[in-house]
Amino acid sequence: MADGQDSVQIGENRFVSKSVLLSHLKTYNLYYEGQTLQLRHREEEDELIVEGLLNISWGLRRPIRLQMQDDKERIRPPPASTSWHSGCNLEAQSKEGSQQAPPSVEVTEPEGQSNNSAVKKEAETGEEESPQLLRTKSDAGVWRRGPRRSPSDQRRIRRHRFSINGHYYNHKTAVFTPAYGTLTNVRINSCMTTPQVLRVLLSKFKIENSPDDFALYLVHTSGERAKLKRSDHPLAIRVLQGPCEQVCKVFLMEEDLGEEVTYDVAQYIKFEMPVLRSFITKLKEEEDREVQKLRKRYKLFRCIIEKQLQSLTERSTYV
Repeated sequence: MADGQDSVQIGENRFVSKSVLLSHLKTYNLYYEGQTLQLRHREEEDELIVEGLLNISWGLRRPIRLQMQDDKERIRPPPASTSWHSGCNLEAQSKEGSQQAPPSVEVTEPEGQSNNSAVKKEAETGEEESPQLLRTKSDAGVWRRGPRRSPSDQRRIRRHRFSINGHYYNHKTAVFTPAYGTLTNVRINSCMTTPQVLRVLLSKFKIENSPDDFALYLVHTSGERAKLKRSDHPLAIRVLQGPCEQVCKVFLMEEDLGEEVTYDVAQYIKFEMPVLRSFITKLKEEEDREVQKLRKRYKLFRCIIEKQLQSLTERSTYV
């Protein structure tokens, strides 16, 4: 067991010395000099704590569910005589309702427009997103009152989709599908384990799915992919891996769909199929040569043993 005063825990029965972590932290902060991704450190009761923003890339294959509304009711419905459609006030509000600030739900441009502008901006600045995201109400739970919309209004609504930070979601079902590889970040510290980091991320986006449905992976450019254990401390491990995300990224993936790839296997992932087939042919030839060598060797041993047995038999008969 490592001395707690001179080491930092990064996982179950896994420790690293404070000097090593501080050395990597210095390199990390130099890489992000002048950016919000720089990390701070402090000591509490002889325990070194690193804290700051951790970049996490979306790597989900299944949609996730958003809460229909925030925990704190931030969207006030208009009077009953007006129309309410998924957070968009399309009809004239009453005088009293018009004095209130309308909910700031983003209505994106048509599908032809880029859907990652907000995400790209976040990735460039490295700034943490707002922890409170406005949610919209489902059409299924709302009874439309008041005058009917014109066909042109209905067509305009169908042409638009709703997004959160550049990610499109279905405003009727609150189903959210993040674009693969886009970045988000969360503010955490080096004492937090993988489940705790997952809870912070899901809480930030008001995602209803359980943290147990997800896992964090270290994905290297080489193709190597390692799953972080539940007892691991992601921020400390990120610092030890180095700051450059072109070399290694932290990905959020499904618990049951994520797959680990060892370094030995990763070396062959990027080869084309003809090259891989040639490797298999070479390995098969090498295997056949080794089999022939073993057969010759055991055949020789068999001959020697048979001669010895024959010699012993002749001696016993002679006596």
